[in-house]
Amino acid sequence: MNYSPVAIALGSNLGNSFQILAGALEMLDTTLGVRLEKRSSWYLSAPIGPPQPDYINGCAIASTELTPPQFLATLQHIEHQFGRIRTEHWGPRTLDLDLLLYGDLILDTPDLQIPHPRMGERAFVLVPLAEIAPDWVDPVSQLQIQELLKKVDSSGIVLSNDNSRLG
Repeated sequence: MNYSPVAIALGSNLGNSFQILAGALEMLDTTLGVRLEKRSSWYLSAPIGPPQPDYINGCAIASTELTPPQFLATLQHIEHQFGRIRTEHWGPRTLDLDLLLYGDLILDTPDLQIPHPRMGERAFVLVPLAEIAPDWVDPVSQLQIQELLKKVDSSGIVLSNDNSRLG
């Protein structure tokens, strides 16, 4: 089976976020059929939604032989392993893993949309994604990630000074 490139967004604002994010990447990299290729720096960003702590966000590029639904299930399993409980929409969370891109696939099902439907509006996703995959073309807009980034206000996204802790 062929491996497809995938882009993932990671976020955490509860618990030891740096440790949780590093652990999630490690779990992903040790998943059968998944190879972690690279990860961005970590960034601080204000939350969307109800009052809550700031987020630590980043992105990773992996390659996988899993189908999109299998990969999504893997991400949700990893979230669950780190205590993710889905209660409040846009509420605080120990771990949030979003499948952003799966090669150049466009998929729209009740359970999964690829590319992620709000990716192009979110500076906290586009800043770290542009760091590691600036030339990846969004198959819907046909724009490179670096071009999508120019269309959003990224002034509130701050590079974390804690990037040295994570591999």
